[in-house]
Amino acid sequence: MEELFRDDSYLKECRAIVVACDADGIRLDRTIFYPMGGGQPGDTGRLYFGDQTIEIIDTRKGAEPGEILHIPAEGSALPGPGMAIRAEIDWDRRHRLMRMHTCLHLLCSIIKGDVTGGQISDGKGRLDFNLAPETSLDKVALTEALNALIAGHHDVVPRWIADEELAARPELVRTMSVKPPSGQGKVRLLDIASVDLQPCGGTHVRNTSEIGLVEIVKIESKGKMNKRVNLAFK
Repeated sequence: MEELFRDDSYLKECRAIVVACDADGIRLDRTIFYPMGGGQPGDTGRLYFGDQTIEIIDTRKGAEPGEILHIPAEGSALPGPGMAIRAEIDWDRRHRLMRMHTCLHLLCSIIKGDVTGGQISDGKGRLDFNLAPETSLDKVALTEALNALIAGHHDVVPRWIADEELAARPELVRTMSVKPPSGQGKVRLLDIASVDLQPCGGTHVRNTSEIGLVEIVKIESKGKMNKRVNLAFK
């Protein structure tokens, strides 16, 4: 499976060949659809073949390494193996998810604590931080700091490092519950210039200025040392 979204998250459509199609979903030889993972939802969109249109309601990782399943709407007419299709994502939704995902990386750079969980939704997101009980977080101050970083026009660039280099730099891994995949020889990093550097396989905007204004809407205590920070686009 050629994961086109890894190299260019701005691709809106592509041509592909159907590899297999069964009750689990549709497998293609290449795709622009991002599968659910790392807190980011799977893409939705459409597949076109002949005069048929298939609505894709979700994208997920399959049981085999590198396998991506495109989940069709119930009752869809399905293509057969070897058929040529055109794939098209719901770009406006994807771009909102990209903006929020990059914004959560900015939030991670501001709050100095390990990340215990997170979720990206359409127009909103959250991160959970492992912080000392006496730690105080201020919604207004965090909102101002986030929007200042967004307005700073920082370039956002994915790059790769070797497994050995990541192992030698454990400080790059901020997430406690999810470790970056290793054993492939290399790990993908997201580099926000002069702001944040950490492993991430998700899709992101090219520059922080694309994110737009955001607001910290709620800060919650989730356990003795766990603080949840919720944010949304303004």
